[in-house]
Amino acid sequence: MITFSNISYSRGVKTLVKDFDLTLFSGEAVGIVGANGCGKSTLFQLILGDLGTDTGNIETPANLRIAHVKQDTPDYEISALDYVLDGDKPLREAQQRLREAEHRNNGEAIALAHQQLEQVGAYDAEARASRLLFGLGFSESQMQSNINDLSGGWRVRLNLAQALIQTSDVLLLDEPTNHLDLDAVFWLESFLKSYPGTLLIISHDRDFLDAIVSRVLHFSDGLIKSYSGNYSQFLRTKTEQELLQQKQFEKQQAKVKHLQSFIDRFKAKASKAKQAQSRVKALEKMASIENISIREKLSFEFFEPKHKPDPLVTFDSINTGYDATRILENISLSIRCDSRIGLLGRNGAGKSTLLKTLANTDVTVEGKREASKHLQVGYFAQHQLEQLNGQQSAFEQLQNLDENLTEQQVRNYLGGFAFHGDKVFEPVKSFSGGEKARLVLALIIYQKPNLILLDEPTNHLAMICSIASVII
Repeated sequence: MITFSNISYSRGVKTLVKDFDLTLFSGEAVGIVGANGCGKSTLFQLILGDLGTDTGNIETPANLRIAHVKQDTPDYEISALDYVLDGDKPLREAQQRLREAEHRNNGEAIALAHQQLEQVGAYDAEARASRLLFGLGFSESQMQSNINDLSGGWRVRLNLAQALIQTSDVLLLDEPTNHLDLDAVFWLESFLKSYPGTLLIISHDRDFLDAIVSRVLHFSDGLIKSYSGNYSQFLRTKTEQELLQQKQFEKQQAKVKHLQSFIDRFKAKASKAKQAQSRVKALEKMASIENISIREKLSFEFFEPKHKPDPLVTFDSINTGYDATRILENISLSIRCDSRIGLLGRNGAGKSTLLKTLANTDVTVEGKREASKHLQVGYFAQHQLEQLNGQQSAFEQLQNLDENLTEQQVRNYLGGFAFHGDKVFEPVKSFSGGEKARLVLALIIYQKPNLILLDEPTNHLAMICSIASVII
């Protein structure tokens, strides 16, 4: 059980959550949803004790075991399998006790260590770790591979596997389906359904949440509201509440208009002054109801490219990969100016490699690649989030592309990507993953590309709009 009492917390000058009260019970599966940057991941940091609250307390039982997915990708000279086993701390501690007992040649301590190893499941630990890795898409050879030989996406999966192998009372998962192919998502879904502890999942994957959670916490405007049921039930309930609220707002506005009309007509008349004053007081006491229809939404459009050559790029018997390692062979294709192409396949099959080959970046290419002289590529890749200048603001980074933009033009453009007010002047290093993804998308679109390549664009975005000539 975890109890939140009068919790408030901020990021810089922005209050993320105010006066939050909630109790999470053992065995609950809870989905956490809301716009990027609203404080969902910060809530996890509070539970872990990595951050402190501004006000209030978080109460947890003594010796509560909390598992979570590390944010930093591993960089060790050990195998993938050993890295996952490192997540089982009771196992590693028992193994260390056995090594120490054997070093001392203490028979009693050796016997006790073997007993402890049996209690922590040491003799099937590798099998458990292998099942986790296999479910997440690792081959047997990858399980034995050195971590440094694996790509960033595979290392993210290792962090997930390391969290899943732990014996825990609470499991915190922040966008766990990022970097997973469909088979791995289905496997993870099945695994989590049998998790016996309290499960908290931050995710924008509606189908994934629908299959697992029985409660939803929605972050919005500094408040956290709890809804019973899965994500689809939450949406229905929230929509019904907002429709009711909008009707109440419209009814209130009609009443305000009527009262104000009476005040304006009779406030100067002595015979009606008392009645007019009573209506002024009624207006002052009236609690304001929010107008749902004017809430800010993500709203932008794609500019017309300067040139629309056809075809944009053509491959003829292309081999591509990294240095001497070929990933794709004998690729022949032509990308038309009106193409909309989806790339499907398991992780490691070469989808990202194909996009890099189209973008002509970070790969070795053999064969004939012909690109139009007017080709302008907009390439959205996960590493681009890291390449944003963390010290600069969104305002500065857009002006870097076009120094002739006025402040109002910058504000208007970034506003379409839900960057408003002082947010446009905040250093990008303070942005959430989703906010950085929106900024990267905004910078790409501003440059009017005629070919847009999107590599897992929804990993950090709360939503993504459909686009013109796109490869996804």
